Amino acid sequence: MMILTTLLKPTSGRSMVAGFDVVDQANKVRENIGYVQQDIAVDEYLTGRENLLLHARLNHIPKNLIDERIDEVLELIELSGRQNDTVTTYSGGMKKRLDIAGGLLHMPKVLFLDEPTVGLDIQTRRKIWEYIRKIHKESNTTIFLSTHYMEEADKLCDRVGIIDYGKIQVIDSPQSMKAKLGNEIITFKIQNGVGKDELLSKLRETQLVKEVRTKDDKFIVYSTKGTELIPEIFQISARLEIKINSISLTQPSLDDVFISYTGHELRDESENFGKRKLARKMTRRNS
Repeated sequence: MMILTTLLKPTSGRSMVAGFDVVDQANKVRENIGYVQQDIAVDEYLTGRENLLLHARLNHIPKNLIDERIDEVLELIELSGRQNDTVTTYSGGMKKRLDIAGGLLHMPKVLFLDEPTVGLDIQTRRKIWEYIRKIHKESNTTIFLSTHYMEEADKLCDRVGIIDYGKIQVIDSPQSMKAKLGNEIITFKIQNGVGKDELLSKLRETQLVKEVRTKDDKFIVYSTKGTELIPEIFQISARLEIKINSISLTQPSLDDVFISYTGHELRDESENFGKRKLARKMTRRNS
């Protein structure tokens, strides 16, 4: 991200952002991007509006447009009612929203968010997700974010890049990544364990079943096509006159995908700081 935002020059290769080269056309890149760093960068002794006014001047927004732009982003992040309060009275989530608003003032084509929800509680994190989706939808902006939260990448992003030791291991949609991993898990319970052995035998003969495990009256079935297999399970149980009390389908998570590409071993955080990160990019801005 440091290279893409022109804060660091690449040692080799070439990168383009918003159609401009990050080395040869760095000023053009900066004109077309917004950048919100991991640590919240707002002045707590100014009001919310004063912070945005400072951002507007730093971004050389024309004076006749400043008030209109500030009003727009305050409305977008739902801070209009608190704009004249000093930031010291804001919660952590409100400060982060204000920080993100500063990166939106000049209407960038691409907005870079460096771990936007790190250190926030789960309620505040989910609220920030809502604002990120809202920004993407209403401002038609490409959002490129980095995160260590697999759930965050899964919920927000159209495309995910997994980076390990500075190398991109894979780039694809979260849905495609999980589908390629396979091994959907169907768990169901039968009534009183009646007919268990016969059902187990029939399931093992079924083409879509990769593996079956049992524990008491519970069946755990592994399959690459769980949604197609569930109707077959009901058909087989009906023919055997076996009643299913409950059934559920669990699909692979992005955590499973991440581990499959990077390995299971623990890593030394001090050794890997800055080397390992998930890069995510939402749908490109429509031209």
